[in-house]
Amino acid sequence: MAHVQLEGVSKTFTMKVGGQTQQMRALNQVSFDIQQGEIVALCGPSGCGKTTALRIIMGLESASSGAVSVGGKPVTGCGLDRGMVFQHAELLPWKSALENVKFALQMKGTPPAELEATALRYIELVGLTAAKDRRPHQLSGGMKQRVGIARALAIDPDVLLMDEPFGALDSQTRESLQMEVLAIQERTRKTIIFVTHDLDEAVLLADRVVVMLGGQVRDVIPVGIPRPRHDMRAIRLHPEFMRRRTEIWELLHEQTASPVTRAEVAV
Repeated sequence: MAHVQLEGVSKTFTMKVGGQTQQMRALNQVSFDIQQGEIVALCGPSGCGKTTALRIIMGLESASSGAVSVGGKPVTGCGLDRGMVFQHAELLPWKSALENVKFALQMKGTPPAELEATALRYIELVGLTAAKDRRPHQLSGGMKQRVGIARALAIDPDVLLMDEPFGALDSQTRESLQMEVLAIQERTRKTIIFVTHDLDEAVLLADRVVVMLGGQVRDVIPVGIPRPRHDMRAIRLHPEFMRRRTEIWELLHEQTASPVTRAEVAV
């Protein structure tokens, strides 16, 4: 059985524009499966519905039709079996890095006697032990994202969801965190689903890439680069890297017979 499954998922938003009610279709009959321990990228241009799909898996949005399940159980809202890392970490500004992670554990109901040690373990996992007592304004953008990842992992979810978590970072920090995610997944074997519009990032990290266009799945591309992936240069030089990147690029740039209008698609 698939670990995460979407079956015929559609999502329509009702909005008022200029005093008139309009229907905006974000997803149209989206179906794909994700296996336990896979890293899967949802890739496509802005407005293709990839973030909406991720939010529905998390339980932050409900599907208009279709079914979503995680671990064989229907998704009816947010749950501790899923953790999410947002594009911006959204840390509590009055709490330190360590306290932000402890707060997530408190919300989960972790016994007080275990809070400190558990939070420290996840702060160490993302390489922030030396910065554990700093508040968000004292952290770089990359450090904040590391705290966000630690906070999501601390609740020990079965599935880690990431919505363009490195999009606002400089290239060096981005690459460092990409390698960190690969290392964390290797240690924890979490199922990871992440949204990106960066083709390099999709192929570097993912086992498969779900290519989305106009609220639909255009194709699912397997990435034939073996794990573990410890060396970014070696990954980029692997013959599958450019072949798969090119394949995805061509899918995203092909001319469709029935282009979807802006009014029909929402991010």
